[in-house]
Amino acid sequence: MFYTIVGASLIGLSLGLLGAGGSILTVPVLTYVLGHDSKAAIAESLAIVGGIAASGAMLYAKSGLVDWRSVVFFGLPGMAGTYLGAWSAKYVSGGVQLSLFAVVMLAAAWMMASPPRWLSEDDEHVDSQSPSDGRKSIWTVAPQGMAVGVLTGLVGVGGGFLIVPALVLLAGLSMRVAVGTSLVVIALNAGTGFIKYFDVLQHTGQAIDWRAVGIFLAIGIAGSVVGKRIGTRVDQQTLRKAFAVFLLAMGVFVLSREAPVVWHEWQATKSGVWTSEEWGEEAAMVPRPPAFRGALAFNFQGE
Repeated sequence: MFYTIVGASLIGLSLGLLGAGGSILTVPVLTYVLGHDSKAAIAESLAIVGGIAASGAMLYAKSGLVDWRSVVFFGLPGMAGTYLGAWSAKYVSGGVQLSLFAVVMLAAAWMMASPPRWLSEDDEHVDSQSPSDGRKSIWTVAPQGMAVGVLTGLVGVGGGFLIVPALVLLAGLSMRVAVGTSLVVIALNAGTGFIKYFDVLQHTGQAIDWRAVGIFLAIGIAGSVVGKRIGTRVDQQTLRKAFAVFLLAMGVFVLSREAPVVWHEWQATKSGVWTSEEWGEEAAMVPRPPAFRGALAFNFQGE
C-alpha cells in the first residue's frame, strides 16, 4: 500500500507540475514498482490516465477552454486508432509493448529537454490562419489523431505531449485551449482503449487491480492540484529539464530490461517454439526471469 500511495503521489505531482507528459510514469510504476503484468499495467494505466484527464477536462470545459470541433476531428479518429492499437495488443508480447513504451519515454524526454517554439507561445495566442486554412488544418489533424490513438492503445500513454503541439500548430489553438481540448481527447482515447483491454484481459485470464486503480485516481487527482500550486513557485524550464533527465533514465532502464525479453521471444518464434499468432498471447503468459523484471519489482498482492 505504501508504494502504491507514493507512486500515485509522484504521478499526480508530475501532472500538476508539468501538465502533458506526467502520466507517462504510470506504466513503469505499475509494472516495476508494484509488479503488475505488463498488459494489465497498460490497461490500468488507461483507466488512471483517462480518469485524471476527464476530471481536468471538466474544469477546462466549464471555463470554455475546449474546442469541440477539434475534439470531433482529432478525438474520433483517435478513438478508432486506440481501439485498433488495443486490438493489436493481442498479437504483441508485453516485452514488445514495454520496449515501444521505452522509446516513447525517450522521445518525451527529448521534447522536454529541448521544448519547441510552440511551448513558449503566449496563452492569448490566436489563430492567424484564414478560416479556409483552418479547415485544411483540421483535416490534417485527423490522421495525427488516429496515429496518437494507436500509440495510446498499444502502450497505454495519454499522448498529451503529441496532441498539444498538433492542436497548436495545425488547428491554430491557443495553448490553454489546446491543453483543455487534449484532456478531452485523452479521456476519450483512454476510455476506448480500456474497454478493449478489459476484453483482452478476460480472454487471457488476467484481472485489473481495481484497488490500485482507485488509489491512483484519487491521489493522482489530488496530487495534480497540489502540483499546480507548487508549480507557480518553481522555474518551469529547470523543472522540465530535470524531469527529462528522469525520463531518459527510466527509458533506458525499461529498454535494458525488456530488449533481452523481446530478443528471447523472437528467437523462440524463429525456432518454431511459438508461432507469430501465439507470440502476443502465449509469450505474455510465460513468466519472466527475475532479472528481467527489474530491481524495483515487488509483489504487494498480500497487502
